Amino acid sequence: MEDIDHSRVRDSFYRYIEEDLHWLGLEWQSPVLRQSSRQTQYQEALDRLKALGVLYPCFCTRKDIENELRGILNAPHGPEGTHYPGTCLRRSESERIDRIHAGELPSWRLNTQALKNRLPTLFFNDHRHGKVTVKPGLLGDIILARKDIGTSYHIAVVLDDAYQHISHVTRGEDLLHSTHIHRVLQELLDLPCPEYIHHPLITDIQGTRLAKRNQAYSLAQYRDEGKDPRELIANLPSRSF
Repeated sequence: MEDIDHSRVRDSFYRYIEEDLHWLGLEWQSPVLRQSSRQTQYQEALDRLKALGVLYPCFCTRKDIENELRGILNAPHGPEGTHYPGTCLRRSESERIDRIHAGELPSWRLNTQALKNRLPTLFFNDHRHGKVTVKPGLLGDIILARKDIGTSYHIAVVLDDAYQHISHVTRGEDLLHSTHIHRVLQELLDLPCPEYIHHPLITDIQGTRLAKRNQAYSLAQYRDEGKDPRELIANLPSRSF
């Protein structure tokens, strides 16, 4: 259960997810692992990355970043938008220490400059895209630990996959770019690399990704209307990987 963002978690959500999966005919080993129970492991990994010198503290707010980007004519871009402009990377070590000692809580960003000449050429195997060459700087100096929750999706899933001996990771193609970061973390933390399958997203007739904000149907709504789960599964696009 990916529940590290405590501000969005409700006890009922765990039950709803399990009810949906049971209705689809899926079963799993119990007890279900909750990321919220593994904060100690995530912090230990974060400390290792700090010791390697591949992270730096970031004190910027979103507004700070927006103001900084307005003054940059050719800000670097990636597949998910404009990269962080490196404001806090340019701060002196003494300033960083003073701000932390003053009680200012930072986020922690990946220092892509520090990765240069440190990593071998990395790859991961995707059952749709084949052998993918990793680009460590694809998403820029991405946040690896949010100041409000002390970790991130990226660190959590990489550690959990290794902890649970996951051999194949299946997820949407919207996370394909994130896998480049995950492969870097696996290398830095001496973790195994699983096989990946980044599947196409389920969209509406206009090709828009299904989401609650677009009033997309939930599995619970189909269940309440008496839909046969076997029919629902049969209507999904069939692809061979």
